[in-house]
Amino acid sequence: MKTLAAITGVHGYLPEFRLTNNMLEKMVDTNNEWIVSRTGIKERRILKGEGKGTSVMAVEAVKGLLKKTNCTPESVDLIVAATTTNDMRFPALANIVGHKCGMSGIPGFDISAACSGFLYAINTAAKFIESGAYKKIIVIGADKMSSIINYKDRSTCIIFGDAGAAIMLEANTEGFGLVDCYMGSDGGGEEFLHIKAGGSRNPLTAELIDKGHQYVFQDGGPVFKTAVSKMAESVKIVMDRNKLTADSINWLVPHQANKRIIDATAKFAGLDSSKVMVNIEKYGNTTAATIPLCLWDWEEKLKPGDDLILAAFGGGYTWGASYLKWAY
Repeated sequence: MKTLAAITGVHGYLPEFRLTNNMLEKMVDTNNEWIVSRTGIKERRILKGEGKGTSVMAVEAVKGLLKKTNCTPESVDLIVAATTTNDMRFPALANIVGHKCGMSGIPGFDISAACSGFLYAINTAAKFIESGAYKKIIVIGADKMSSIINYKDRSTCIIFGDAGAAIMLEANTEGFGLVDCYMGSDGGGEEFLHIKAGGSRNPLTAELIDKGHQYVFQDGGPVFKTAVSKMAESVKIVMDRNKLTADSINWLVPHQANKRIIDATAKFAGLDSSKVMVNIEKYGNTTAATIPLCLWDWEEKLKPGDDLILAAFGGGYTWGASYLKWAY
């Protein structure tokens, strides 16, 4: 039977501090009812502490994953990390995590696809396993979004939170694992969702910092419309290619961007809400961490052979969907 890349473990890490909607009411012109009705979010976790970057959360997620799966650092062949908020421009988050978790020497690299990052990362990692190049790969999704959010901008500060999660991918010849994937992108979306300064086009200066150009900018209307259409389209393509129906799918695992986007995607696929993983109310949008966090939250409900559809949409724009059969 064909070799597939199967998820054999998942673990997450959440910072202790909870930023509630009531707290945000005191920071910007907003209120709990407005936030919940438009996003579904009630609170989000924030990583506090000087000098603490995304790697703090990623390292804890990986350490927990190794312990849970009874794997030694020496048994891991590759680390792939999805993030938009690495500790530094370089080295890669994957390299930092590998060093801090006793895996120095093995290859590691980052993937930058914003909120679709984890989907891109798991699909990329799967190809290394399918080819026979590697047998055991850790895929990380982690972001400290609070580091690039302006807490005076009510259009973005209500949405995002911090978290890290990681999965173990291993070779499987029993039919479990990633069966199919579809991905797309459109750089024209840059106009509506981006960070103006800090890249090679506009390096950070005191003037740009004073203007707040180091923070996320989002034009919500166009982003919402495109997210709904592209996530729904991606799910439909994967379902059609694999002859899946709403009845045959056990779980939809959508990126947790906005409750209305999640509901629209599920409705388009004909899926009842009981089959949709949703935890946005607790964590907000944690960018690359949302999908593995859902898998972590629902881990005990999953059964071998369950059919899962993962779907995401991210800034840039990026989007995609994957079909996998759960392995444990």
